[in-house]
Amino acid sequence: MAISTRAIFVATIVICSFLAVCEGEILFSTLKKSLEVKADHKAGVLMAGEDALTLKWSLNNTLPAGSDSGYKSVKLELCYAPISQKDRAWRKTEDHLKKDKTCQFKIATVPYKSSNNNYNWTIKRDIPTATYFVRAYVLNGNGEEIGYGQNTDDKKVDNLFSIQAISGRHATLDICSVVFSAFSVVSLFAFFYMEKRKARAGK
Repeated sequence: MAISTRAIFVATIVICSFLAVCEGEILFSTLKKSLEVKADHKAGVLMAGEDALTLKWSLNNTLPAGSDSGYKSVKLELCYAPISQKDRAWRKTEDHLKKDKTCQFKIATVPYKSSNNNYNWTIKRDIPTATYFVRAYVLNGNGEEIGYGQNTDDKKVDNLFSIQAISGRHATLDICSVVFSAFSVVSLFAFFYMEKRKARAGK
């Protein structure tokens, strides 16, 4: 009996999904939007190592009462926006969370509370220049992701913010460089002056 292409396709999807579950793979597409997340910051481009984000989150009020009974902690992460993922395979979004490269920067993991959550985070010095958003994952007692929330929409185009990486040069190094250069010039003049005095004294 001939097997249709559609049947083969459906069977393949089922088998792949089964294998993913058996291997402990967690798919982002299966997570509920459990949290409402906000990220407050100053206007304009944020500077790595200087500026900060104030993160606020709470339980999604559209969920039924008691739906957060298994929530144990919240993992906050800084994530690349699509505009900063384009043509960069090392930042590619994958449905399998273990393979996903969207959120590469851990902010913090804190105990779960349904409301009145605030976290102030100074942007780390090693954060690269890019456009970002913040995502919060809800974890169960085994540390597995079972829900999420983010400060942007599903298409990841609203409420994004830009971060400027710290430059390779530092103000202190620039000051030291100027002082050293000035000292070198003064030392050179002093050397010629002393040599000249010695020459005159020898006559």
